[in-house]
Amino acid sequence: MNLYLDSSALVKLYIAEDHRDEVLRARSEARVMMTSRVAWPEMRAALARRNREGFLSTNALRTILSDLERDFSRLFVLDVNAEVGSLAGELAERRALRGMDAIHLASVLRLQAEIEAPVHFLCFDARLRDAARAEGIET
Repeated sequence: MNLYLDSSALVKLYIAEDHRDEVLRARSEARVMMTSRVAWPEMRAALARRNREGFLSTNALRTILSDLERDFSRLFVLDVNAEVGSLAGELAERRALRGMDAIHLASVLRLQAEIEAPVHFLCFDARLRDAARAEGIET
């Protein structure tokens, strides 16, 4: 399976949250794991927020950041180019998505077209998941 993870799914690889087992299972079944370049700052922001709020110690944060850096180098990461940016803008309008969510959906659509094979999109935002389904993406 070709698996695309948005940041809401990626974070579950490092922090025990609801649906973590689902993400771990999907990772074990994935042939290729993919994400967008925007997942890096989104992940850093999410982890830093958990540290500031006291849910993640500074030592745990350092360990997770090290693991994230290692793992990110193993993912197929799609950069946000003009084509992805343009499509994301269209999707944001058409599907009432936030900017980063639109970038993730545009990235999935671009990757699926590029590899000419289905890509399973793992995300935990209902609006984004519904938009992906409406665009013909397996969620």
